[in-house]
Amino acid sequence: MCTRTSDSINWLIERFVGILGILMATVMGVQVVARYVFNHSLFWSEEVGRILLVWLTFLGSTIAYKRKLHVGVDFLVRKLSPFGRRLCFIITVFASLIFFGTLVILGTKFLFVASMYKTAALGIPGNLIYAVIPFSGLVFIIHALNILIEALHRW
Repeated sequence: MCTRTSDSINWLIERFVGILGILMATVMGVQVVARYVFNHSLFWSEEVGRILLVWLTFLGSTIAYKRKLHVGVDFLVRKLSPFGRRLCFIITVFASLIFFGTLVILGTKFLFVASMYKTAALGIPGNLIYAVIPFSGLVFIIHALNILIEALHRW
């Protein structure tokens, strides 16, 4: 059940991140053409690009975590016994879950602060921009629980 949920969420996020990436490349490309070919700067393009980058960063991180592509230093872990490696893995996943929970809790609190402002060019509410923080925290939690359950079944 948990694996199917994690896989489905990741599949959706991968497609969404692909769309966001295409949008960001398009917006930045149009800005370059407008500025250097037509000598006219688009007032909204930098703002939209920055917002897309925030969403790409957080959602892309969840994809990397699901695929186990984050950078890891396992020099010391490889020197441990099999039991020590398992214990280290479990501690790492639980520490990650604490961090991801913090993302959800503090990210949600931050949304209330961010709701008090709007972007300068387009007037987009700040809480819409930063809603990706607690959302990505929830996705991270789902993936971490899936990774933990899969590991416990293997052992």
